[in-house]
Amino acid sequence: MADFAAALPRAGAVAGLDLGTKTIGVAVSDGLRQVASPLTVIRREKFTLDAAALLRIAAERGLVGLVLGLPRNMDGTEGPRAQSTRAFARNLERLTPLPIAFWDERLSTVAAERALLEADTSRKRRAEVIDQVAAGYILQGALDRLRHLGAQ
Repeated sequence: MADFAAALPRAGAVAGLDLGTKTIGVAVSDGLRQVASPLTVIRREKFTLDAAALLRIAAERGLVGLVLGLPRNMDGTEGPRAQSTRAFARNLERLTPLPIAFWDERLSTVAAERALLEADTSRKRRAEVIDQVAAGYILQGALDRLRHLGAQ
C-alpha cells in the first residue's frame, strides 16, 4: 500500500473493485479520499469488455488509482481466486497507467451483507447491490490505510 500511496497524486478519487466470477462491484472515493461510496456493478463478460467498462468509469470520473480486493483464504494464503485477481491486475496494467493496489478483502462481503440486513434491505435488492457495497468496504479499508500512511 505504501508504493500505491507514493504513486498517487496529492488529491483525486480512487476506485475499489470487488472482482467476482460473474460481476465486478465498483465503489469510488471522493477527491480527498476520505469516503468510499458504492457506485455500480459490472456484469462480467470477457476481460477486454470488463476492462473497457472499468476504464470508461475511470475516465469519466477522473480516477487516479484502483484498489482491487484480494480474496485471501482465512489462514492468509492465496488460492485460485486470488491468483485470478492478480492475473486480472497484470492484464489491466497493460491498458492503463493508473496505479493498482491490492487490499485484503476477507469478510468484506460478510460485512456488506450484515449492513444491508441491518438496513432491512429486501433479498432482491441485496442481491443487486451486494458486490458494490462489498467494493465500498474494500475501498474504505484502503482509504483508511492511506490516511494512516499520510497519503491523503
